[in-house]
Amino acid sequence: MRYRRLGHSGCAVSELCLGTMTFGNETDEAGAHEQLDVFLEAGGTFVDTADVYSAGVSEEIIGAWLRSRPREVTDRVVLATKGRFAATDQGPNGNGLSTRHLTRALEDSLRRLGVDAVDLYQVHAFDEHTPMEETLRTLDGFVQAGKIHYYGLSNFTGWQLTKAVLTARALGLRQPVTLQPQYSLVVREIEWEIVPAALDAGMGLLPWSPLGGGWLSGKYRRDERPTGDTRLGDDPGRGMEAYDRRGNDRTWRIVDAVERVAESRGCSMAEVALSWVNNRPAVTATILGARTTDQLRTNLAAVDLQLTDQERAALDEASDPGATDYPYGELGVDQRARALAGG
Repeated sequence: MRYRRLGHSGCAVSELCLGTMTFGNETDEAGAHEQLDVFLEAGGTFVDTADVYSAGVSEEIIGAWLRSRPREVTDRVVLATKGRFAATDQGPNGNGLSTRHLTRALEDSLRRLGVDAVDLYQVHAFDEHTPMEETLRTLDGFVQAGKIHYYGLSNFTGWQLTKAVLTARALGLRQPVTLQPQYSLVVREIEWEIVPAALDAGMGLLPWSPLGGGWLSGKYRRDERPTGDTRLGDDPGRGMEAYDRRGNDRTWRIVDAVERVAESRGCSMAEVALSWVNNRPAVTATILGARTTDQLRTNLAAVDLQLTDQERAALDEASDPGATDYPYGELGVDQRARALAGG
């Protein structure tokens, strides 16, 4: 396991981050604690959760694990959580990025986690109703009060990210250090605006759903509707990764390309897909979301896989999202490549 700086901060985190959205829902407490133990034994230090994961139960499970393990183990953990949405019914002010809601949300998260402060506090999504200045002053105040050490953004677009950074600079406030976006071989559109904006601001990316909701692990097959104990087997119409929505020609082309690389290297498809995203420009740590410890162990093996230039080029070509025209299409590809390289 290698370690990287958390965006432009001085804090070091493991290159893989344990995502805990399954805790309390698809993964019970015993299984969650086992995952946390296995992750730290593999050299992992970075753990990500949110107040809305299983309506706060994920945070409670992590808090119980922190209390039950020796201090020399838990001191290694860099802990991240998020606030923005309604974890419980709090009425009309139980949502958004207002001072009122974020203050209550953070206090509730700290209580469930059983800690005095979290290392990274992330706003879970943009809020068009709350002035950016109010949100940023609130987050800066959390840092000054010692309740958080850094803050980040999640699911912001390029212009929203840039607005947050420039507003913080103008007000003389601390700036966000990370952005948590959806990013994988299946979802690459963030490279057009969001990745260059993050590079410009010195922010680190924390990609979620790096396996495309399971598509890049090889568990789904063309013309075979999902069945059995998988996310889409339980509900083929589930979320963004729904079978009929995502099962298009481009996705199958990507799956085939990942499978070819995996077969040639004698590794899992998940390792290939994770290695690709984990070594993209601006990425600080890739978030692993596993239902079982066996899945987690498979995903952790990605740290040992370094793709060749030829393998990356083949994956890039298969997954090109195919923008139609300048500045994103073929005419803008050189310009985009320079931006991604920080040039």
